[in-house]
Amino acid sequence: MSIVRIGLDLAKQVFHVHGVNEREQPELRKKLNRGQVLDFFARLEPSLVGIEACGSAHYWARELQKFGHEVRLMAPQFVAPYRKDQKNDDNDAEAICEAVGRPNMRFVPVKSAEQQAILTLHRVRAQLIEERTSVGNQIRGLLNEYGLVLPKSIPRLRRDLPAVLEDAENGLPDLARDTIADLAERLGELEERIKRYDKRIERLADDSGTASRLMQVEGIGPVTATALVATVGDARYFKNGRQFAAWLGLVPRQFSTGGKPRHGRITKRGDRYLRTLLVHGARTALCQLSRLNTAKAQWAQGVRQRRGFNKATIALAAKQARILWALMAREADYEPAKG
Repeated sequence: MSIVRIGLDLAKQVFHVHGVNEREQPELRKKLNRGQVLDFFARLEPSLVGIEACGSAHYWARELQKFGHEVRLMAPQFVAPYRKDQKNDDNDAEAICEAVGRPNMRFVPVKSAEQQAILTLHRVRAQLIEERTSVGNQIRGLLNEYGLVLPKSIPRLRRDLPAVLEDAENGLPDLARDTIADLAERLGELEERIKRYDKRIERLADDSGTASRLMQVEGIGPVTATALVATVGDARYFKNGRQFAAWLGLVPRQFSTGGKPRHGRITKRGDRYLRTLLVHGARTALCQLSRLNTAKAQWAQGVRQRRGFNKATIALAAKQARILWALMAREADYEPAKG
């Protein structure tokens, strides 16, 4: 009897496989070394393969698809309820095999190598920004030990720091002055590297028709647009814009029972990086919309007056997510009057 569904538990070196036949009876339990995985699946008849969405999952999904297998990725938290016993590799593979066959399971789109390359660019840029923030905080903290207080923002720090280092009468010891000068040089190098990454992202956005359409929306720039295109891929994978916003964690958390709906803070599920970009973009858009007279602007200002700036920002970010889904799924241009 042939195998119709397989659960593959990934690891760095040792992989576990669990397969079932048409009668849902276990037909395959196997442990594979990394070098054996592709040869093993190449010999199998095409089947449905489930994998947890974790490190290297997209790579293995692409490789198995080359052999004709239908590969579906699932978030680990959706697989855990199907694990019947203690956590180990065999039970994990069995749980994956069970979960991938559920008709109501939600799956993660498989990313192409090009999508992952764009996200690699974003991840390195984000790390450089964190490092720049860290160096700036260190400079301010060290200068504060000598009674020298500088502003928090990076642009003002760059502007005011040279005068502090050149002032020989401010009580800063020469050793500390030289050390902080080295940090200032490092800060400048980080700034230049971030600018180079920004230019590369701008070129990617200009070359992508989808990203160009997304940038028509208020508060959406090249960074957010390219991150959305690379992360989401085919937006039609989501049923509607609300499901997309829920995937990003921008909808209220529910705790409802007995017919009494209770809504709390946003769930913050999904991609943290995308959600952060959308929230920052919504904060900028909220200021821009205050000068417009569209239906979207009136709605945003109404929420701001009733609930305050921060809650209005989150509400606008959720609305922006639904609009962006429509632009990607329908390949349409943004019409501000209808936003």
